[in-house]
Amino acid sequence: MMGGMASEETRTETRTTTSTSQPMALRSSSGIAGESPKPTPRTWGTRLVIVGLVLTALNLRPAITSLGALLEEVRSGLGMSGSVAGLLTSVPALCFAVFGVMAPRLARRFGPGTVVCAGMVAITAGLAIRPFAGNTAGFLAASALALMGIAVSNILMPVIVKRWFPDRVGSMTGLYSMAMALGTAAPAAVTVPMTGALGGSWQSGLAVWAGLAALAVVPWVLLVRERGAAPVPGAAPASDTASAPGTDSAPAARREPDALRITRSRTAWALAVFFGLQATAAYITMGWMPQIFRDAGVPAGTAGLLLAVTMVMGVPLAFVIPRVATRLPHQGPIAIALGLCGLTGYAGLYFAPAEGAWAWALLLGVANCAFPLALTLIGMRTGSSAGVAKLSAFAQSTGYLISIPGPLLVGVLYQHSGGWGLPLALMTALMIPQIVAGFLAGRDRTVEEEAARLARR
Repeated sequence: MMGGMASEETRTETRTTTSTSQPMALRSSSGIAGESPKPTPRTWGTRLVIVGLVLTALNLRPAITSLGALLEEVRSGLGMSGSVAGLLTSVPALCFAVFGVMAPRLARRFGPGTVVCAGMVAITAGLAIRPFAGNTAGFLAASALALMGIAVSNILMPVIVKRWFPDRVGSMTGLYSMAMALGTAAPAAVTVPMTGALGGSWQSGLAVWAGLAALAVVPWVLLVRERGAAPVPGAAPASDTASAPGTDSAPAARREPDALRITRSRTAWALAVFFGLQATAAYITMGWMPQIFRDAGVPAGTAGLLLAVTMVMGVPLAFVIPRVATRLPHQGPIAIALGLCGLTGYAGLYFAPAEGAWAWALLLGVANCAFPLALTLIGMRTGSSAGVAKLSAFAQSTGYLISIPGPLLVGVLYQHSGGWGLPLALMTALMIPQIVAGFLAGRDRTVEEEAARLARR
């Protein structure tokens, strides 16, 4: 796998080295557009960044999916009302939107690696404290602390990939997307049996995930302390190589186009809408798909297994899709193909939910892989570290805000209609603008180029 990541991804390198928005230092260090780069030896610091990315990605979802597996026990143990429990399931998207906005400013001040390190510490503390908070308010506060760490890390993962691996955006995005998918599926599958093995205490079942988060702190602490480390030679702009991801990169950030007005970019808005709608579809699928199958007569155990199949599909595809995307001149066709899988899956859930359950679970699992595509596009639609930080914060924060009403609206429609016809119609309707937005976001251009064109008018 390491050998595959070390190979050049021609499409990404060609676009990066020829973009007029890139600093001259990058173009001179990367060589002539289309020329195969000379392989560079992997330094200790680079390997440590890769380890840090993987461990961080593994910790970006267990706080959410482990709680979902034990939500009934948590409600009983804390005396939590149904309305508060419903609020708890909506808190992640809200925290991702609110706290994610802070990430670019913090990264400019302290360095992205330092902020991710702090994010892993926050996740560790939040996951360790919340099971033993003793009341609902304390549980929510500790959950918010963990989600804050997840939010800033979510935003800065593409930034670190762009800074250290600008010629391998697809491979590295695929690697951490695959780890994130694994970190989503595994807690949902093993939290309940692990809780039983630990004596049946839901507190222990939730607290154990703090250990995984603590492990992710280690590589970032080492990188932050290694002040003299720098990215692989020739792999990043001169303005970025002044510091490692963990060091204070404020001087470097000031030399980049920090005045970029991201909200004036049509590509940025298309990517934000695409991100928000794919997140909406994912949250609806994770929250409601088992109930759809159970209402169709599928046993509860089988319905849970079908959801696990849908989630596990993201593990291999999250690695493959970004690599394919970076080799194409236009990523829109991938967004269309994923959207068609979603439309087919929704149609199947409406017409034959029980008879074709396994096929619909597989198709919706493929459709949910719009997430790694969105992460890849964040790296490909920018030409600088400052640009990717702003685009990542804008697309993810705006996208998560867009995603908040969807699962709640599905629940309202289901409750008032007494069936799944209207909710499935809503899911199908939302997939159409997702496809359109994904197609627009997949066009071969950068937000810096769009800003330059606007400035010339």
